[in-house]
Amino acid sequence: MGFLMPYTPFYNQVYTPYGDLKSQTLRAIIPFVNYGLHEAAFTSYQHALTEVAAIAYLLGKGFDPQTAYKTVESWEVNETFY
Repeated sequence: MGFLMPYTPFYNQVYTPYGDLKSQTLRAIIPFVNYGLHEAAFTSYQHALTEVAAIAYLLGKGFDPQTAYKTVESWEVNETFY
């Protein structure tokens, strides 16, 4: 007779097809979240979220963080995007 595995319902199992994607993602975005919160104190939440979203978009396109930040900052005139 073969070995029987104990029954473990699916909802008790953690599905992690990409390893530690959650921790990696949260660690990567923390500096940008903090920057956006800092920026919002001097501008507005809409401006700060737009800026952080634009930086994140450029990161997704392959820009390094410093270049993404400088590029988005270059689009601003008097803390407004034109």
